Amino acid sequence: MCWLQQRRLLTLLIVLRLVDILTQPGAVSSARGASISINCRTSQDVIVGTTDGDRGKKYLHWYQQKDGEAPKLLIKFVNERASGISDRFTGSGSGTDFTLTIRGVEAEDSGVYYCQQGYDTPFTQ
Repeated sequence: MCWLQQRRLLTLLIVLRLVDILTQPGAVSSARGASISINCRTSQDVIVGTTDGDRGKKYLHWYQQKDGEAPKLLIKFVNERASGISDRFTGSGSGTDFTLTIRGVEAEDSGVYYCQQGYDTPFTQ
């Protein structure tokens, strides 16, 4: 199965499993070296894990996608950086309001940023 087919399947699964609506802003711009915050608002409280590996963790994840590439997991469970992700990226929030903050913005940070919530663990390649 090619990546595009997997992505469509993943999108379908996410749509089927979402229990509320995610709202994100449009474009955000920044000067190099500045800090920016990207907000994500859900229409109801984010789902909390109940199994041993994720008990008490909130299913809210952040991704970065660059043109022609698969989404890359940045932050999982609100505030846990994924492996290999710079500490310039931080996640925070609770209830229905969540934020991805990028400190010391660099040109390489350009891309599309998504928040994801649902019953599934974060999508990784």
